[in-house]
Amino acid sequence: MDSSAPQPPAAPPPSGPPRPRRRDRHGRGLRGPLAPPQVPISLTRSELFEDYIRESVERLERRWPQLVDVEFEVAEVPEEAALSGPLPDGVPLGRVVVAQPGQSQKSRITIYRRPVEIRAKAREDRAALVHEILIEQVAELLGLSPDAIDPRYDED
Repeated sequence: MDSSAPQPPAAPPPSGPPRPRRRDRHGRGLRGPLAPPQVPISLTRSELFEDYIRESVERLERRWPQLVDVEFEVAEVPEEAALSGPLPDGVPLGRVVVAQPGQSQKSRITIYRRPVEIRAKAREDRAALVHEILIEQVAELLGLSPDAIDPRYDED
């Protein structure tokens, strides 16, 4: 080999941070989803929370058919207006807005997702807390005691 031949220029050093390694290191293809979309593991926290509310509302509507005319909604956190002033019980977990007579707007019950999730870490506890909150809000809306709304209220 002739040492007088010109050498090819050296490759420039890579600029920027090193690239992350790919998951296809051994030629098996990219990893797929951990679970099919129809199983609960693939649902987001907000979707699971909405399922808890839907199940609880269905239970309550069977006993109280007038709840069909009530709107149920989920909000991440209470609005700033709901938090103004001193709060005797801490951060609210739900809110009732009663429809005014003569207006086309329906009564509305709002459940605040983040405060509920902070108080109940396990799925079963969260579902039970959502149901309790809905019972309390429906009782306030209908002017009844929570025990009248659901006889199993406040059972451990």
